[in-house]
Amino acid sequence: MKKIIIILVIIIVIVLFSGVIIYQNALKPVKTAEDKAFQRALNETELTVAEDFHLYNGQETYYVVTGKNENGKDIYVWIPEKEGSIIVRKQSDGVTEQEAIAKLLEEKNPMEIISVRLGMEKQIPLWEIYYRSDGNLINYYYVDFKTGDWRKKIENL
Repeated sequence: MKKIIIILVIIIVIVLFSGVIIYQNALKPVKTAEDKAFQRALNETELTVAEDFHLYNGQETYYVVTGKNENGKDIYVWIPEKEGSIIVRKQSDGVTEQEAIAKLLEEKNPMEIISVRLGMEKQIPLWEIYYRSDGNLINYYYVDFKTGDWRKKIENL
């Protein structure tokens, strides 16, 4: 009986250790992209403090960095994964996340808003709102960052 318990403990330790290694390897590409984006934003824009990072996968992949410029103003930086120019906007030059959500709520009645993040389509900065509607259907609603106008929607997936 003692031998079986020892073997089970060893198997559990091996499985847990393998899981940790697989998880770390899965996160490596995202961490590499984050480091690359922070470095480019700090070197090629007025960004002086990088605070947050996320990936946007639309028609093209963009790295979006949130931070502050030398004057302490909050800014957003959109960095294309491949070729293209970096786009920088002051947060105050566009609609807030809450205003983008309010635009969605004027038109739709989501059951649950899953995420709201910045993205880029055809060189136009936007907010992407990912939400679930009745019937647990997945939907995307895009709001222009500058004007707050609806850009496009993808519904009932």
